Amino acid sequence: MKSELVVSDKWKDFQLIDSGNGVKLEKWNKYLLLRPDPQAVWAKSDDKQWSKADAVYTRSSNGGGQWKFYNMSIPASWNVTYNNMVLKVHPTGFKHTGLFPEQAANWDWIADIIKEKKAANVINLFGYTGAATVSAALAGANVCHVDASKGSVSWCKENMQLSKVPDGKVRLIIEDCMKYIQREERRNKKYDGIIMDPPSFGRGASGEVWKLEKDLWDLLIACKKILSDNPKFILINSYTSGLSPLSIYNISMESFGCLLNEKSSLLCGEIGLPFRKNKRVMPCGTYCRIIF
Repeated sequence: MKSELVVSDKWKDFQLIDSGNGVKLEKWNKYLLLRPDPQAVWAKSDDKQWSKADAVYTRSSNGGGQWKFYNMSIPASWNVTYNNMVLKVHPTGFKHTGLFPEQAANWDWIADIIKEKKAANVINLFGYTGAATVSAALAGANVCHVDASKGSVSWCKENMQLSKVPDGKVRLIIEDCMKYIQREERRNKKYDGIIMDPPSFGRGASGEVWKLEKDLWDLLIACKKILSDNPKFILINSYTSGLSPLSIYNISMESFGCLLNEKSSLLCGEIGLPFRKNKRVMPCGTYCRIIF
């Protein structure tokens, strides 16, 4: 297996200032946010910035949590820019901000591969707030964005407008991803590229239950059936700590190995964010990139 650590180090509007003791301090444009991260198992530094956080997310003993705002002038939402994309940031009740900054390296890869391979039709499954969708559309692809959350799809539409995605480049679908793929197969709809970011656990628009370890295999087999006769790429991303790069490599080879040839490549590894003041990298998940 070929493995590679991918680091999203081209940000200007985002910085990972520091982390440790189960939390991380980030700068989103001009605002400092402090929130939990179970991967930060080391000790915090004595960086004076820790005490300057504009907002801090604290978990509740009953589950969930909430933000405490120390800077009363911080807006409910604001924008960050990455390359030619403008994306909305909003601290949510689940500690997230609507954007996973470590994915920037994948957004770059998506744009590059679409331009190089001339991938015309792309589907983004579990598309969330749509940064990958925006990147693909601005690179020239027609994109089908699928997510079961109406709120996430609405947020994607905002990001499309902020980034000036041309009209007609993106179809927004609010539906369970597996059900939608199966319907696309029945309609003989094909895609040159597939992007997916399946959660560890989730519920579909009609209450369907998704569990990654149980359902990923069926998802990949279903995706195989909607690939075009001349597929260009697949990108799989996972935040599940128990799903190693080798696990993703194995299931990807079992699912798509028969489509590979001597010119194809399959690369799996970890993805992360660099710390501001040293060469360490914050682990943020695993990925698999397939080029046909």
